[in-house]
Amino acid sequence: MKESEDTVRLDKWLWAARFFKTRVLASEAVTGGKVHLAGNRVKPSRKVKINDCFEIHRGYERYQVIVTDVTDRRGSASSAQNLYRETEGSIERRVVEAEKRKLAMMQRPRSSARPDKKQRRKIRQFNEKL
Repeated sequence: MKESEDTVRLDKWLWAARFFKTRVLASEAVTGGKVHLAGNRVKPSRKVKINDCFEIHRGYERYQVIVTDVTDRRGSASSAQNLYRETEGSIERRVVEAEKRKLAMMQRPRSSARPDKKQRRKIRQFNEKL
């Protein structure tokens, strides 16, 4: 295999592995510090190699993945999952954090409807006093 086929730009790999919907979003995430290699920020042009361990922040989710295959072509979701292996600690942490978010949402009071005109006036009066 040639060297050019053995390595791929990080933004292309993140797009091909379906962590981001577009390559531009992947590039912006890397530039914005959402992707780390061994605790260090990286550039979108960094070459991805097999056995690299990346930490990827996407919204509330934090993935820690090990690269198992390298490609710059975006395929089906099942083929994209073959490009990386998520660590056990990462899976456990994501499950726990998702459960915490779910419990937090259940504890928040939810109104059955939007406030009517009288209630909105009371809310404005209350906010003006603060």
